[in-house]
Amino acid sequence: MRASHLALVVFLFSPVLASAAGVAAAAPLIQHRAVYDLKLSDASDRSGITGISGRMVYEIRGSACEGYTVRFRYVTQSDTRDATQVTDQQTTTFEDADGKSFSFVTKSYTDQNLDKELRGNATRETDGVKIQIDKPETKSFELAPTQFPTQHLVDLISRAKTGETFYETSIFDGSEDADKAMTTTVIVGRLANTSNSDPEAKALNALSGEKFWPVDIAYFDETSEGGEDTPEYRISFKLHENGLTRDLDMDYGDFAIHGELVDLAVFEPDAKTPCNR
Repeated sequence: MRASHLALVVFLFSPVLASAAGVAAAAPLIQHRAVYDLKLSDASDRSGITGISGRMVYEIRGSACEGYTVRFRYVTQSDTRDATQVTDQQTTTFEDADGKSFSFVTKSYTDQNLDKELRGNATRETDGVKIQIDKPETKSFELAPTQFPTQHLVDLISRAKTGETFYETSIFDGSEDADKAMTTTVIVGRLANTSNSDPEAKALNALSGEKFWPVDIAYFDETSEGGEDTPEYRISFKLHENGLTRDLDMDYGDFAIHGELVDLAVFEPDAKTPCNR
């Protein structure tokens, strides 16, 4: 399960790359920490899963001038007919203000035992993206041009504001073995209001009056056997103009997970001289 995509759901290569400065100025991201309760919403007999519960925490700090640091933790207990397993993924990333460099550290635990530690960085060059992995072993390689997560999120908001409803993209977020970008198709619905009966309205608090777009993203691994015909998974969510995502539905084919926003902390901007972006 590519859990890091749930944060970037946060998060695409346009045929014509917009400048990070221009896009960021159009859609500043709110610094915040969002907490989501996770639960199994559907499972086929083939999956063998009888239950999933857990919690996801997503925190973003920084600015369009200095870049953004994202901390993400995804903890779930998965039940099958034969066993129960607790998984814990902890990821920290930093993306610079121009979207030219992206560093990532991920630690994955199973039943409190460290399974894997991944460390590396990516640099966007004129003709592609250069990847340098430091852990679990040193290696480097190159990928075709793509965007990093914060670029993708800002680009998505910018497109939604102009009324774009469907487009194709790609994204590199350093997940799994950090050796490929995922091709995506994005569908953006009409701007809508949060209703008083919305189960997440209480958690939104002062932001409950803000509008949102319903978004659906399908992720494709063109190197897999299914190629571009079959998505690896799909994620749908409500996206606010400030970058907040909520009401998550994550469909992995044999099973699906729902994430509900239950707590939200908004951080005040740092008291520093504004940059000219």
